[in-house]
Amino acid sequence: MECKIHWVPGSGMGFVAETGSGHLLTMDGAPDGGGRNLAPRPMETLLAGAGACTAYDVVLILKRGRHDVTGCELKVEADRAATDPKVFTRINLHFTVTGRKLAEAAVARAIAMSHEKYCSATIMLGKTAEISTSHEIIEG
Repeated sequence: MECKIHWVPGSGMGFVAETGSGHLLTMDGAPDGGGRNLAPRPMETLLAGAGACTAYDVVLILKRGRHDVTGCELKVEADRAATDPKVFTRINLHFTVTGRKLAEAAVARAIAMSHEKYCSATIMLGKTAEISTSHEIIEG
């Protein structure tokens, strides 16, 4: 896996990442750090990527188990250390899973499997952050 990061001169602290799969991702800094607030911060992008990674796992596990999942939303809340390096110290992942006749045990198991075995991103972030999960199921 590889990624090329390009600083955009004249943007302040804007960067464009070109992923190994050929996609572009724009990031920027806060105005107090020289940025123009035109795109997500790099640490926001890291948190969003971790959230998408675990949500991907949960949906895939449920689909492979032939559960009728029709939606998955994840709210990620995190705290960072007050001093440098300002690593994530706490992350809560709250899943809202929508589907038809989804079993509580199946959803809980999919989240646990992602959290404990499959999600490289959250498992890696778990080296510095306390990660907790919660969920709710909506019929539909």
